[in-house]
Amino acid sequence: MTRAFELVRTIALATTLIGGTAGAQTIKIGVNEPLTGAFAASGTYVVNGAKIAADEINAKGGILGKKIELVVEDNKSNPTEAAAVAEKLITSDKVPVLMGAWGSSLTLAVMPKLMEYETPMVVETSSSGKITTTGNPFIFRISPPSAIEAAAFKGIVDKLALKKVDFLVINNDWGRGTAEDFSKMMKEKGISIGLVETMDQGAQDMSAQLSKIKSSDSETVIVTTAVDQLTLIFKQAAALGLKKRIITTGGSQNPDQIIAQAGAAANGTMHLTTFLPWFPDKTPNPEATRYFIAEWKKRGFDFAGCTESFRGYDGIRTVAAAIEKAGKAEPAAIKAAFWDIKVKGLNGDIVFRKSGPEGKESGQSQPNVYLIEIADGKIEMKTL
Repeated sequence: MTRAFELVRTIALATTLIGGTAGAQTIKIGVNEPLTGAFAASGTYVVNGAKIAADEINAKGGILGKKIELVVEDNKSNPTEAAAVAEKLITSDKVPVLMGAWGSSLTLAVMPKLMEYETPMVVETSSSGKITTTGNPFIFRISPPSAIEAAAFKGIVDKLALKKVDFLVINNDWGRGTAEDFSKMMKEKGISIGLVETMDQGAQDMSAQLSKIKSSDSETVIVTTAVDQLTLIFKQAAALGLKKRIITTGGSQNPDQIIAQAGAAANGTMHLTTFLPWFPDKTPNPEATRYFIAEWKKRGFDFAGCTESFRGYDGIRTVAAAIEKAGKAEPAAIKAAFWDIKVKGLNGDIVFRKSGPEGKESGQSQPNVYLIEIADGKIEMKTL
């Protein structure tokens, strides 16, 4: 009996040592994304883009002589889960750096855990201004906050002859932040702000809000939500006979998916986006854009996912550059290295500038922002 117990213990110890040795041969990167729930489609796109980056880096020899390993966890489109996932990745999986968490409410929920465990995170999608202005020095964002989107849009509002604008936004930090930042910019331009309607992230019927907007005296509606809800909005707006100009924000629209799902109801809609997979030669990094799109297609993924997946691709490449610069896979060293890197992203150079209270600044990169329009089922580029 004793010999049997000793044998089992010896095998268990050997297994632990082998696992520990195997783990030491890789550099772990935590990926905290919504793979189920309301934002599952977007989170899955981001993760698949991240995997392309990891495979590309590993094929070239990895970082610091080791392969990188993505530890992917599902935050279920839920802020409480997002915080729990972050803690699990840091304390159990021992990741020295993270990427996440898609939605603004998800990222804001994660931020206290980054402070508690002093672990940096690249924010690849979230756009709430609070993420980089509240004093969290472990945040490094490559996506544009709604204020940057609004500033980019400021240059074209005169060409669109905007006079009065209504808002229909998802009722979370992302949507409310968009309404606030765009309203501020438009008021400075002398544009009147009308209705500000909200919708829950799981809502399927927005006809009540759309009916109010139809009856208002605005000529334009700014809409902010994820792609599945946008599709419903366009269909319901068409059914109600709403003829106003619709402009979406947030860079999470997947225009190809909207065309496929909403059909003619999507015609005439405009979209602010941060990537131009339809026009590779007009991107800041055409060669890298063509490589990414080719790899995406080679893996059998829908082209529509490119507008989301590139964020995961650029996010992991940014993390890898920081680890390389740091010279070691330790949180403090990686955090310091983020300030000294420059990555040629698919939507512009990724360089972090300080944002937030002095001494506790977050890092914010400033990507390009573009305006596109769906016309006759095709995507056309507008000039900002």
